[in-house]
Amino acid sequence: MTPQRRKRELGRADRVLPGVWRLRLPLPWPGVPHGNAWAIASGDGIVLVDTGIGDAGAMQQLQRAMDQAGLRLEHVRLLVCTHAHSDHYGLAGPIVDYAGCELWMHPNFDHARRAAEDPERAFERRIEVARQSGVPIEALQRYSEQRKNQPLGIARIVEPDRELLPGVQVQTDLGTFDVYETPGHAPSHVCLHDPERGILISGDHLLGRVSLYYDYGWTPDPAGEFLSSLDTIDALDSSLCLSGHGRPFRDVKEHIAANRREVHERIERVRSALRQADGPQTPFEIVPILLGDPNPSPMMVTWGLSEALAYLDHLERTGEAAKVDEEPNHRWALAA
Repeated sequence: MTPQRRKRELGRADRVLPGVWRLRLPLPWPGVPHGNAWAIASGDGIVLVDTGIGDAGAMQQLQRAMDQAGLRLEHVRLLVCTHAHSDHYGLAGPIVDYAGCELWMHPNFDHARRAAEDPERAFERRIEVARQSGVPIEALQRYSEQRKNQPLGIARIVEPDRELLPGVQVQTDLGTFDVYETPGHAPSHVCLHDPERGILISGDHLLGRVSLYYDYGWTPDPAGEFLSSLDTIDALDSSLCLSGHGRPFRDVKEHIAANRREVHERIERVRSALRQADGPQTPFEIVPILLGDPNPSPMMVTWGLSEALAYLDHLERTGEAAKVDEEPNHRWALAA
């Protein structure tokens, strides 16, 4: 999709249930043209779950979508963020400022805070991880030239007024939502579940199609955490999922099983790559095997590298692989 085509994406609203609206908000990323915020009736206003990205024109897009639902920003009585990625938390500051509402979010959001407070250091860290992972210097230079100084998509860091932890409940006219910690995709990730109606608000933990991404480098085993988080929501009685991207869906158990199956298949690809190699492998060498593409695009390499690193850490943590030859590149081999 060309940049010109992406500019024509506009915010819009769809009513999912009485008192529940999907706010479909545009995103500037190839392959991910939009994301969801959810407006849920609550007394004389709404609870808004997630925000959209905090870039130029994003508030106007949010207002446009809310207008279609017959809502306004001043109706927001509470803002809840499922996690602190830019497309779910980016507009938190302007929304809180405009509506005068509280923000509730999980406290473990250093992955967003540190990047926003020192974006240059965060970018340097990303480049260093890529270098250690075996990405060629020429490719790193091109990536650095293309991506350096790009906006983070977070308008400003906002501390939560209340920490979204198990035991906290979000009250709405639809019902009462319980909080479940679901790290893996991000350390700050939570899901919300209404047990009476069986509604799961899943953020990016569970999507309409399997799309795996780990915010790598903040916890010891994001892939293992993601699998454990799938077990957490699998234990819930859910008949409708409101996810962070795509349309709502009802076959929640099947989606959980598909994600679990895909993670295990991808871990096996990494395990097989190490088994068949002549020697220790860098994460960069494993990415084409993991993705099933001998010539992945630069964007897919970026996503695939985080995923490969997460699976290598998981195999190392379970004792199946070991890191060797740490300079100049980190390499892994199957444990003896």
